Amino acid sequence: MANHKKGEFASTDQHISMVAKALSHPARIAILRILALRKQFTCGEIVDVLPLAQPTVSHHLKELMESGLITVTIDGKKSLYDVNWNSWNKYTGELDLLIAAMSRN
Repeated sequence: MANHKKGEFASTDQHISMVAKALSHPARIAILRILALRKQFTCGEIVDVLPLAQPTVSHHLKELMESGLITVTIDGKKSLYDVNWNSWNKYTGELDLLIAAMSRN
């Protein structure tokens, strides 16, 4: 069995890795772009914009929620998705620091 040692790395590096994994599919990036347009899209509204079936969009929404990049609010029978801007800003700040550190020649 493989011995995973993620816990031995800096929490910032773990967070960057987790979010990067969530962003590793173009559909998830497209969903984030859609959600950035306005607050609270339903899954059905996202399906209407993308060339993907509802179960596929639901899967990608789940991955984005698990990474903390989006939130869901229940309104009656509707699930409303939105960008988690606090999480997004944390990620982009950490990534900016990584890029700056790697740019030193």
